[in-house]
Amino acid sequence: MSRTLLIAALALTLAGSAAAPRAAAPAPILPVLVELFTSEGCEDCPPADKVLEQLIAAQPVSGGEVIGLGEHVDYWDQLGWKDRFSSHALTARQGLYAARFANDSIYTPQMVVDGRSEFVGSDAAAARRAIGKAIAQPHGVVRITLNDRSAESLALQPPALRVNLTVTDLPKITRGDQADIIVAITEDGLRTDVKRGENKGRVLTHAAVARYMATIGDAADGSASASADIALAPDWQRDRLKVIAFVQERKSRQILASASTALKNIRP
Repeated sequence: MSRTLLIAALALTLAGSAAAPRAAAPAPILPVLVELFTSEGCEDCPPADKVLEQLIAAQPVSGGEVIGLGEHVDYWDQLGWKDRFSSHALTARQGLYAARFANDSIYTPQMVVDGRSEFVGSDAAAARRAIGKAIAQPHGVVRITLNDRSAESLALQPPALRVNLTVTDLPKITRGDQADIIVAITEDGLRTDVKRGENKGRVLTHAAVARYMATIGDAADGSASASADIALAPDWQRDRLKVIAFVQERKSRQILASASTALKNIRP
C-alpha cells in the first residue's frame, strides 16, 4: 500500500471512531424498601412470605433494588401459636401505617412499599406495580460502613457491631414533617415447624426477618449521619444477616432513602 493510501485509510478510521456514539451511562439502581407485616399464626401469611422472598431473589423491576424487611407482629400470638420472631414494636410500627393510610385496623399480610402504598402482601402484581412507581420518586443515598473498632469487636462474645451511616442527596423533607434515620438487622433462611394454630403441621420459611430495628438519628434536608452499636444475639446466623438503613418521614411515612449490605461481606 502506498504512503498516500495508508494515510487516507488511517484518516477514515479515525473519522469513523470520532463519529461513533458513546455508550450511555447505565441508569442508577434505586433501592426501594418493601416491608411485609406477617405472622406465623396467620394462615394467609405464608404466600405473602413467599412473595417477599421472590421479590428479593428475582429483583423483577428494572432500575430498582428491592430491600426486603419482614416484620412479624404480635397480635396473633394469643391465637394458638406464638411467633418467635414477633415484636410489639413492629405491631406499633404497623399502626403508624394504618393511621397514614386511613385504615380502620391493622391486618396481615400487609405489604408497604417505600411507605407510599399498601396492599395485601400476597399480591405479587401489586408489589411490582408499587415498586415501579416508587422508583420514579426522588431518592437520597445511604452509605453503610463499619469503623475499625467495630470490625475488631466482631471477634468478641457476644459480638457487637458499630454501624456508621452517611446520608447524602436527600430529597427535601415535607414541610412541617421530620425524618428519622432507622437501622435494622435482618436474617434470611429461617424455618419454623409450627405445632399449633392456623398453620399447624406446616414448616414455614422466612426471608429478611427483622431481628433488630431502632431509630438512631434525625435527618435534615440534604445530608445527615448517624452511628449505632448493635449487639448480635448468639442465635443469629451471621452469614445470613444484613444491615438495612433508611430515612423515613414521621408523618407521611415516606421512605426518602434506603440501603442494605450483607454482613458476611464484612470481615474483621
